[in-house]
Amino acid sequence: MSGEHASMRIIDGYARGGTDIPADEVWALEAHLETCRVCRDRLSAAVAAQAPGVAALVDTVWSGLGPRLTATAPMPRRRRRPPRLSGWLTPTMVPWLAMVVSVTLLALLLDLLGTGSGEVSLVQLLAPVLPVLGVAASWSRGLDPAYELTASTPRAGLHLVLRRTTSVLVVVVPVLLVGGWATGVTAAQWLLPCLALTSAALALGGVVGVTRAAVSLVAVWAGVVVAPSLAASRMTFVLQTGALPVWGLILALGTGAVIARRGAYSVPGARR
Repeated sequence: MSGEHASMRIIDGYARGGTDIPADEVWALEAHLETCRVCRDRLSAAVAAQAPGVAALVDTVWSGLGPRLTATAPMPRRRRRPPRLSGWLTPTMVPWLAMVVSVTLLALLLDLLGTGSGEVSLVQLLAPVLPVLGVAASWSRGLDPAYELTASTPRAGLHLVLRRTTSVLVVVVPVLLVGGWATGVTAAQWLLPCLALTSAALALGGVVGVTRAAVSLVAVWAGVVVAPSLAASRMTFVLQTGALPVWGLILALGTGAVIARRGAYSVPGARR
């Protein structure tokens, strides 16, 4: 190779099929021919001069193939299909999301009927942890029939994790907002804990798997927050206004951990 084009020595040797050309020069020539029309024309002329038999064979094949290509009907234009939701939802997420919404509506009904006691609101107790259940379902390897296909896609890492988490929040949060409005629970009392627990599930998911992390957080929440609140007939400190700065710190730390360990979500273990 010399200058911007291949030398005639290499082109003539390549046209003859010579075996004396070093392999690296052959590779360089073939890569150059893909982008250089001038050298392709020079190679065509060299083949006609150095290997007339090959040129005759190519002409014979083309003379028989050309009319067939001309007579072949052009491929119809492909219709634009609506964007697929596989990157946002899995088939198994639908019943799980329906279950989460049903639990929210049941908690809302019990609050409106006044079956609770004291200052305890079931909507406020369950709202922070319900989206975590949807995140667990969206990243359960055993519940995703397209796991192998999803894991092999170029965006199977943090990008897909965030997309599916967003799809869960888009479905669940509006329902919780309506439930909070109907029961008089302000969004600040559960929305910040909700986002903090979701980020914590994703952060821990980079270490032990998203599903395991989500299930563990739900179990801890039930034992540390839900049970004591129901037993004492009053809301624990973690869901009061004074605890909001702590939830903001947890949200910031969880988000930072997710960003710092974003490469961990590209391995199958993150989906356990």
